[in-house]
Amino acid sequence: MRTLKLARNDQGEPEIFRSIQGEGPAIGRPRTFVRLSGCNLHCVWCDTAYTWNWLGTPFAHENNKKFEIGAEMIALTVADTAARIKALPSEGVVITGGEPLLQMQAVVELIDALREDNHRAWVDIETNGSIVPSDDLIDRIDYFVVSPKLAHSGNDAEIALKHDALSRFAQLTSASFKFVAKDAADVAAAAAIVERYDFPPQRVYIMPEGTTSDALLKRGPTLIDAVIAHGFNYSDRLHIHLFGQKRGV
Repeated sequence: MRTLKLARNDQGEPEIFRSIQGEGPAIGRPRTFVRLSGCNLHCVWCDTAYTWNWLGTPFAHENNKKFEIGAEMIALTVADTAARIKALPSEGVVITGGEPLLQMQAVVELIDALREDNHRAWVDIETNGSIVPSDDLIDRIDYFVVSPKLAHSGNDAEIALKHDALSRFAQLTSASFKFVAKDAADVAAAAAIVERYDFPPQRVYIMPEGTTSDALLKRGPTLIDAVIAHGFNYSDRLHIHLFGQKRGV
């Protein structure tokens, strides 16, 4: 049986929790979240750097903190993971990270396990959009929230903006693009990507970068005119306002 690498919460347990969706098209809706560990990108402002910024790695981050992989990652069987998720029922499940598509086949098996008792169980996935999803995954995921990373993330475009992957996601009616933005120039950069892949503007979300309510409230007004001008949606980070920046919320 396959295993999944999961992040740990502050108590050292697998980071599987029930909350509300704080971002994107399902904002405000109850969800059960499962946070996987490991990422192929390394955003300098990442708010889940404990899923990838290990001791001994060369990656830069604004908080200058490194994490010990053994303390932050836990391996569970697919069956154990599914049982923990089922114990926290909600309207749907969000598989997030890290980058979930690094564990694509195990995620496929996880979804099958979740649907053994409820074949209609709703499953979303949050991905950075740099890995081509398999047909098996596409067949099982109800909705993809794809978050391509812009230059201010610190990732080179040839690593973060993979043409084959973004082209595949752009073909899916079950996908939205969500861009983290620091200023109006970032919204323009997002618009160029949206235009390149002929993606519907009504399924694009612009979200301010920030991990405190004050930062989000300050940055949001600087983005909104550009968001409206391009016909995009604006996404706040509701969980930050409700709970602050912490794990398991």
